[in-house]
Amino acid sequence: MYYVYILLSRKDNQLYVGSTLDLRVRIARHQKGLVRATSYRQPLILIHYEAYFDSTDAKRREIYLKGGKGRRDLKIQLKECFREVEYVNR
Repeated sequence: MYYVYILLSRKDNQLYVGSTLDLRVRIARHQKGLVRATSYRQPLILIHYEAYFDSTDAKRREIYLKGGKGRRDLKIQLKECFREVEYVNR
């Protein structure tokens, strides 16, 4: 399985969207500060993930969620989650 995941930085209240083949290992690397893109944004919490059979589909979804329309759709889709984790919608 391939995963697309979304992390929320408690430090700067920003979202990080990524994809991986091994979700548990990747999240652990983020939380240990071993991923350059998020090492300075600790602490991070996993707020959402999706599973795909094909890596191309996962990568396509990651790119979509990083873009304007995808980011807007995500904020609509996860409205209750964002409220629960106190994400300030920007």
